[in-house]
Amino acid sequence: MTRFSQFAAGLAFAVAATLPTLANAVDPTDLIDYRKHVMKSLSAQAAALNMTLQGKAPAENFAIHAETLALVASTALMAFEPKAEGGDAKPEVWAKYDDFSKRMKEFAAGTAELAKAAKTGGAAAAQPMIQGALTCKNCHDVYRVKK
Repeated sequence: MTRFSQFAAGLAFAVAATLPTLANAVDPTDLIDYRKHVMKSLSAQAAALNMTLQGKAPAENFAIHAETLALVASTALMAFEPKAEGGDAKPEVWAKYDDFSKRMKEFAAGTAELAKAAKTGGAAAAQPMIQGALTCKNCHDVYRVKK
């Protein structure tokens, strides 16, 4: 595990450990802002993966971006656990939370498999998995306010 990976894993753990406590103490507006940052991080890593595949960014960074995507995806559901309606999230997130959380967990698992494939086999091994791992639209169509 690289130093960055160790740092990112530690950061993800720290966020996971403190978020339930923070949810009781933090203003809902701050929770919505946090959620937006998590989602923007996911989007940025997906874009970086795409750029590496298009030859517009260093190909050797593909596995790093896949791993970062997986780490952020593993924290994404926690950004919705404190019920803080608003932002781009529809009320259906909490009304249908079982379905929403199932989709988010599947997304996290898919990105973890993508990262594993990228780490062991590089971009060539992981590229066929990208479409199956990046299921963002399936969730956004149901649970995000249309922009």
